[in-house]
Amino acid sequence: MERTAAATPASAPIDTDAVIIGAGPVGLFQVFELGLQEVKAHVIDALPYPGGQPMELYPDKPIFDIPAVPVCTGQELTDNLLRQIAPFGATFHLEQEVATLRQQGDGRFFIETNHGTRFISKTVFIAAGVGAFQPRPLKVDGLEAFEGTQLFYRVKNPADFAGKDVVVVGGGDTALDWALTLSEPGPHQARSVVLVHRRDGFQAAPATVAKVRARCAQQGMQFLVGQVTGHDSDGGLLRGVKVTGPDGVTRVVPLDRLLVFFGLSPKLGPIAEWGLDIERKQLVVDTEKFSTSVPGIFAVGDINTYPGKRKLIVCGFHECTLAAFGAMAIIAPHTTVQLQYTTSSTRLHKVLGVQSPALDD
Repeated sequence: MERTAAATPASAPIDTDAVIIGAGPVGLFQVFELGLQEVKAHVIDALPYPGGQPMELYPDKPIFDIPAVPVCTGQELTDNLLRQIAPFGATFHLEQEVATLRQQGDGRFFIETNHGTRFISKTVFIAAGVGAFQPRPLKVDGLEAFEGTQLFYRVKNPADFAGKDVVVVGGGDTALDWALTLSEPGPHQARSVVLVHRRDGFQAAPATVAKVRARCAQQGMQFLVGQVTGHDSDGGLLRGVKVTGPDGVTRVVPLDRLLVFFGLSPKLGPIAEWGLDIERKQLVVDTEKFSTSVPGIFAVGDINTYPGKRKLIVCGFHECTLAAFGAMAIIAPHTTVQLQYTTSSTRLHKVLGVQSPALDD
């Protein structure tokens, strides 16, 4: 995997056959399917690392529905996909968002990121999940000043919370999972964990809820019903949050770190301005080659919609395969693309950099 820094605005556009917008699991597998067709891709993602939603939301949580992989975490899935696409030399442009996408007179597409990196590409593959994730904030005056230092909407490194007094706000799976993880004895254990939710009921898996209640009964963590209505600070540091309970009483809960999980709000952002057919914030595609309403622009994964659509990683992988075959009519219009199998094709073995096995007659 090759990474590049943002280009200067004066840099000439990068001339390429394929640009993939989104480096989540589906975007990474799109690199693989294009690679089998000997097409090298450039990949753009707003995050500072590949992996998309699994890496951002549940890097340590198990995933059970990847074919032939009984269980893997979001981190493991990403690592395996990166190993799988390594032979194809994709170039990653991370921490950048596509600001401009327009078709030129010659049919190719001009793409420019918010950092000035520019491309001229024959095809574009939008694998942007459900759009750019924006955490729903905790709306308490003055609290935003502590974001990134003591207030967090996601956990990147659990070790940052070890030995700290942590307040977790939220009632979904993510909030409960992190409350359990940080209260579990081990290297990441916080000094104390208080879970705050507006009611004594959760929108989480029953097994997770049972673990939380058991952990509280064992005094391994605390649960407080109420809403955060204010905060205490001193010397530029967040010292505590004010929690108002259903009885109207406001209590101050001391803390070192505040974790808030109110869910993520997906936003299409500039995608909505690219002239593509959109239905309920999703891109309408066909099911033959997963083309959008603009030939040459394909959409794979959760960003697209069609009759029978299911938002599953495995479905996105299938879409990538057909999109890669469909794109070849644009990338190499005078070439006949034949279906070949990685088990027996010497061409694919060469592309993958592996030795062709001896096959029985």
